[in-house]
Amino acid sequence: MKILPKDLAAVMECDPAVSSEEEAIQFHMGLHVVAMYREAHELWKQGRKEEAMRLNYECHSKLGADIHPAAEIGDYFFIDHATGIVIGETTIIGDHVMLYQGVTLGGTTTSKGKRHPTLGDHVVVGANASVLGNIRIGNHVRIGAGSVVVKDVPDDCTVVGVPGKIVKRKGVSTKNELEHNDLPDPIKEKLSEMQKEINELKALVKSLSEKK
Repeated sequence: MKILPKDLAAVMECDPAVSSEEEAIQFHMGLHVVAMYREAHELWKQGRKEEAMRLNYECHSKLGADIHPAAEIGDYFFIDHATGIVIGETTIIGDHVMLYQGVTLGGTTTSKGKRHPTLGDHVVVGANASVLGNIRIGNHVRIGAGSVVVKDVPDDCTVVGVPGKIVKRKGVSTKNELEHNDLPDPIKEKLSEMQKEINELKALVKSLSEKK
């Protein structure tokens, strides 16, 4: 199993639980999944598809991740935990992308052709989120844990919910951090807006009553 320096660098940058490169090389399952995908992808490009699928099967059986060998994944790819990762055949992923456990980059149709997502650079996808269909996720996008995204997302956005809704449009740091405890809550924000309107209406009614 050959581990690329850029993938190892991603682990050292993004995973504070790893104390050394030696530890990552020996025990980091996300790094092992990425390394096995890289090897399977090279076999696929060489036309050795049966060998590629056999390696993918081994990866799924041992580490719980299923990344189709035909998927195209850029540099500095980081998986925080290997368990439950699913990446479909026509998925395209840019550089400096981070996936947490349970992420699905899947399709919504059984027809041939491009049917899986395209992710830009510096994208973070939270635990158990699903990004489905031939959609584009822009650069510097954060997708909250458990979200289901089925529509394009422009650059520099935060998406949460089922279905996923854009709740933040201003730019974010290029560093791949997803603050799970600091994601916007669209329901809470909407209730806050409604309460503000109710208070304004109450004040208006009171003002009109006093003028009578």
